[in-house]
Amino acid sequence: MRALNGSIITAGALIGLGLCAVGLGLRYQHVGGNDPSAITHLKWIQLDTPMMLLIVALLLMAIVGLATAFVGLAYHHERRHYERYGASSESRSGSVR
Repeated sequence: MRALNGSIITAGALIGLGLCAVGLGLRYQHVGGNDPSAITHLKWIQLDTPMMLLIVALLLMAIVGLATAFVGLAYHHERRHYERYGASSESRSGSVR
């Protein structure tokens, strides 16, 4: 379940980043002026503060989701390995006593 939760968090963050990119394009489409051949680059500090906050939060959520997915998969494989091979017979009998 951890891997599934992590992948859902990551998918949500990536969808949010895509929507944020569309919002940035709509917000700053007229910054360059009327000349379509001229390319105007915006620096990070020139963005609106809510846009910066939104981008940072979504990137952090994507990182958290990916980390959760990888850790969840690692624990899943560890659990399956333990279920398949189990503990040795001495450790089982020692823990029962």
